Amino acid sequence: MRLIGLDPGLRNTGWGVIETDGVRLKHIADGTVHSDGEAAIATRLVQLYDAIQDLIAEFRPDEAAVEETFVNRNPESTLKLGLARGVVLLAPAKAGLHVAEYAPKRVKKAVVGTGNAAKEQVQSMIATLLPGAKIKGPDAADALAVAVCHAHYVGSRAAYGADAGGDARRKGSVGQMPAGLQAAVMAALAKEKAGGVS
Repeated sequence: MRLIGLDPGLRNTGWGVIETDGVRLKHIADGTVHSDGEAAIATRLVQLYDAIQDLIAEFRPDEAAVEETFVNRNPESTLKLGLARGVVLLAPAKAGLHVAEYAPKRVKKAVVGTGNAAKEQVQSMIATLLPGAKIKGPDAADALAVAVCHAHYVGSRAAYGADAGGDARRKGSVGQMPAGLQAAVMAALAKEKAGGVS
């Protein structure tokens, strides 16, 4: 399965394409989409949308994953980031792809093993997981990390069913599933109710 990870930003949006086949990951391509900082905001959003559409047409991913963003202290920056994120979500959805979203802590935990990992740790682990990849900058590395996080989810989905955790989240309980997975899903639900992912 081919996946595209996207790290939204109005000025720079990182992207990374990988393939997953069970537990194996393969780097396909990565880079950063730039918008013209001198242009009007609407023009910049069109530039992002068109560039992501071009990437999807070129690399033909099966699914997309987008990193969720934190609220910034600067309201204007927060608004611009939100607009960019909306376009980054829209482009793959409009192309007919399933789009998943992951919080930064969840991405770090999937890649490094802890939600509090430093950016440098994430980049180092991405280089280890995707040997031979010449990663084109920190935004591209973040996007590849989002794709790797989604690859872990895709692997779990293949092993345990299309919606192993989602159904439990909606119902607040677990149904028929292996005992180990049932315990893990219940622990995750309890953690979400208590205040989030570490």
